[in-house]
Amino acid sequence: MTKGRITVIDIAKAAGVSKSTVSLVLQGSSLVNEGTRSKVNAVMRDLGYVYNRGAANLRKSGANSRIIGVVVNDLTNGFFAELAVGVDMVVQSAGFVQFLSNTSESIDRQREVIASMREHGISGLLVSPARATEATDFKPLIAAGIPVVVVVRSLPGAKVSSVVSDNRAGIAAAVAHLASLGHKRITFLGGFPDTAVFDERLDGYRAGMKAAGLEFNEALVVSSAPSRAGGAEAIAKAMLLAARPTAAVCFNDAVAFGVCDGLRARRMEPGTDFAVVGFDDVIEAQTAVPALTTIAVDPQGMGRRAAQLLLQQINAGKAEAEAVTTGVRLVVRESCGASQASGRKTA
Repeated sequence: MTKGRITVIDIAKAAGVSKSTVSLVLQGSSLVNEGTRSKVNAVMRDLGYVYNRGAANLRKSGANSRIIGVVVNDLTNGFFAELAVGVDMVVQSAGFVQFLSNTSESIDRQREVIASMREHGISGLLVSPARATEATDFKPLIAAGIPVVVVVRSLPGAKVSSVVSDNRAGIAAAVAHLASLGHKRITFLGGFPDTAVFDERLDGYRAGMKAAGLEFNEALVVSSAPSRAGGAEAIAKAMLLAARPTAAVCFNDAVAFGVCDGLRARRMEPGTDFAVVGFDDVIEAQTAVPALTTIAVDPQGMGRRAAQLLLQQINAGKAEAEAVTTGVRLVVRESCGASQASGRKTA
């Protein structure tokens, strides 16, 4: 039996039933008694069989699946909406459609939606992993020959392709900019500490502080959900420190917006009483009040690059792992208090 290529015939042999009986179970037919149905389902679970609904639906015409699975960890974050737009630009022009799903950081939800996508016969998967995702979670797809591209969040140890931004360089540039404005107590706010992207951005913060001749203080690192609510929570904690910070480098723009909310709740104006820098440069960053200084990563461009890489692997018929790190740049606006508010600076 070939690993990752379990067939209906294999299921029938293992369950001691006919191929037609297995087919009826897969179709949910009422002609199969519950005892036989349970037996067949148990065998399918034991063998790791995934029913490819897409292939079943297309078998008569002999067509191939033209579906790309796209799974993100937080679709309420504008970054991922822009990423999905970038993906759609590429896959639609190539004659594919994207099957988009949100996990809300739930590993169980992620497993469910990926299993459902496999049932519908996806040609490839583009995923920003939920928290607690492990490299082994993608082994079944690799074994089945389904190309996988991890985007935004890298997954160490996984033999899949990845497209991520230069997190270390971006955060280091943000710290350097704040230090150049005279800030010495710079806090790092937001993000879950059990993700690779958090580690990379925290490394950038450490490097930036060291390069600026500033002492790293663990108390100035305040983790939280990488969301607007998380940002408000993080700044509330940071402002309780004995030596209060005067500036913040945020895990992402969503956190930065929440930090601005939290500052205003304390009658402090972002960009005047406290400097704020985000990460992502989502569409709202430019129109926010004050306009947000941030690290631009071009989410739509990242989505396009990830989709292009996935389609290349699909068309090649093989999925050799390739790592892509996209460039970043510091975009200076009003929220950091710099005089050249509309200027731009390359990291």
